[in-house]
Amino acid sequence: MIAYAVTFAMACFGIGLVFSLWRLLRGPTRADRILSLDTMVINFIAILVLYGVANGTKVYFEASMLIAMVGFVSTVAFCRFLLRGDIIE
Repeated sequence: MIAYAVTFAMACFGIGLVFSLWRLLRGPTRADRILSLDTMVINFIAILVLYGVANGTKVYFEASMLIAMVGFVSTVAFCRFLLRGDIIE
């Protein structure tokens, strides 16, 4: 029963990835593109965690934490670049 739920959740997050990719390509502003990249990172983390649940391994949870940290830092760096024109002052 849990396998069906994990498969359904992975499919839903996959659809979310496709919609975020569409917003990334068609976003009218740069801010929309940055938000879609951040949403894609979150969806990918969710898929990775669900894959770890499906396989019963802990490696994917650690990888998802690393991707979450990199995604957060990259989102902040992109936003600072948009606002100020540089990342490091």
